[in-house]
Amino acid sequence: MNKKTVYIENLKAGEKITSAFLVAEKNLAYSQKGAPYLNLRLKDKTGEIDGKVWDNAGEWDGQFKKGDIVQVCGRALSYKNNLQLSVLELKKLTDDQIDLADYFPTAKQAADEMFAEMMAYVEKIRTPCLKDLLHAFFQDDKTQALFKKAPAAKGFHHVYLGGLLEHTLSVTKLLDMTIQHYQDVNHDLLLTGGLLHDIGKIYEFDYDRLVQYSDEGRMIGHIVIGVEMVNAKMAMIEDFPKKLAMELRHLILSHHGTLEFGSPKRPKTLEALIVHHIDDLDAKVNAFRTFVDDAPKDDTSWTPFHKLLERYLYKGD
Repeated sequence: MNKKTVYIENLKAGEKITSAFLVAEKNLAYSQKGAPYLNLRLKDKTGEIDGKVWDNAGEWDGQFKKGDIVQVCGRALSYKNNLQLSVLELKKLTDDQIDLADYFPTAKQAADEMFAEMMAYVEKIRTPCLKDLLHAFFQDDKTQALFKKAPAAKGFHHVYLGGLLEHTLSVTKLLDMTIQHYQDVNHDLLLTGGLLHDIGKIYEFDYDRLVQYSDEGRMIGHIVIGVEMVNAKMAMIEDFPKKLAMELRHLILSHHGTLEFGSPKRPKTLEALIVHHIDDLDAKVNAFRTFVDDAPKDDTSWTPFHKLLERYLYKGD
């Protein structure tokens, strides 16, 4: 196994490097003079960097594909105040030559620790049918394994392995604090909704190598997938109350808040409204922090323009 010692976050302009990276994007382009070159987006667990193959691009193009891990020999250069790699040689590596953990960003806290912390909230549920429903999901080995690994999104927030679990735990913690303030809400429904609002994401994405939408994710989406999963589990619980089932399904269907953001329904219960806003808050805080942390370390106090938040973000000192 090749031990990876050079990571993207440590690259400096002018360095000649030999290291392995995951190919996140790859396309063959042509210069104004008609000469072919390869555009690459290379990544490891610390970040991403653009790469260019100028010589023999057509020959190199056939030797690897998007999603492969390749050994790169090249030089780090500064271009328009951003680093990129001028690639001289490439070699595709096999899985037995690498440690996959070097190439995929992961949640900072261990998945098993987060999962145990989340299950403590499950045990707070006093409504028997809701606790049975949560056990049906999280005591299932397959669901548990996927839930510990899945990202929470493809490009906006918690875009790393374990991101879905981290986001769900954070949302549940915030909801638990909210309950202390708004004491007229249905405690068990609110926590159950928080714990299950994104459950469909374990099937919305493929995340073995790159975070990509699955066919089911593109065709159906995690909101409807999640409701279908909840319906199937509820059908296995004897005498699950119809009104409670309806309220939980509504909470999942409406948690994106508006039709334009993919919710078939807008929140029409207090619990659904709270889950929507707490979910939105946690996602945006994570997106904000990640963008600031990944911003160029230059002498400006501002990040580049964030396309989804539609603003520049203040980095501070």
